[in-house]
Amino acid sequence: MSKIHPSAIVDPKAELDSSVEVGPYSVIGPHVRIGAGTVVGPHVVIEGHTTIGKDNKFFQFCSIGGAPQDKKWKGEPTRLEIGDGNTVREFVTMNLGTVQDEGVTRLGNDNWISAYVHLAHDCQVGSHTIFSNNAQLAGHVVVGDHAILSGYCGVHQFCKIGEHAFVGMYTSLTQDVPPFVLVSGNPAGARGVNIEGLKRRGFSREQIDGIRSAYKLIYRSNLTLEEAKAALQEEEARLPAAAKDIRAMRDFLGIASRGIVR
Repeated sequence: MSKIHPSAIVDPKAELDSSVEVGPYSVIGPHVRIGAGTVVGPHVVIEGHTTIGKDNKFFQFCSIGGAPQDKKWKGEPTRLEIGDGNTVREFVTMNLGTVQDEGVTRLGNDNWISAYVHLAHDCQVGSHTIFSNNAQLAGHVVVGDHAILSGYCGVHQFCKIGEHAFVGMYTSLTQDVPPFVLVSGNPAGARGVNIEGLKRRGFSREQIDGIRSAYKLIYRSNLTLEEAKAALQEEEARLPAAAKDIRAMRDFLGIASRGIVR
């Protein structure tokens, strides 16, 4: 029995693995490729130059691969790339990239994308993230692995959110968030280290203590960012069990383009 519902409209040029399921009234465009085991629910639209990996689940009323919400876009063949094992809930929107950036919007693997989330053009989202309902990313935002974005938070274009960071509910984020840091508020402020998240992901006591020490150097020592980077380098040598994590924080300070939340 076919796994494509008779009421679905799948362009003959689309490339779907034979195991892909497509629900009633969904529409799939000619430049779409979908990997094995992916389930497309009812009333889903997937269009544009969109590549989707295996074992993803798209719930009803998603809009995937639509044109960027950018007035500079002139119909260029930009892309959306989605990895494996993602759960994409109701009314999620993900847009294509633009030629003003890399020309591609990306979502990695094993992400949980809740209802009404928006991933705008050229966003680069890693793997194992959690987006709660109505989390909204403007264009060109970068989100690291294992980050958590709570409900109704809004992220300004070009912001970067580091790995294992936590953005609180209703947060208005206009600056970058270093790895492991918990931020909340409007405007956003740093509230400490995402300790509970790190414990759940198996970080050792030594690692967490090292990350907390690095946090204090950045946020509690009245150092400039350049001074903080030098101090963090010394911490790497002093705390070898957490050296990799401290280095991630130091490296992030070198690429933060909008200043960090402080």
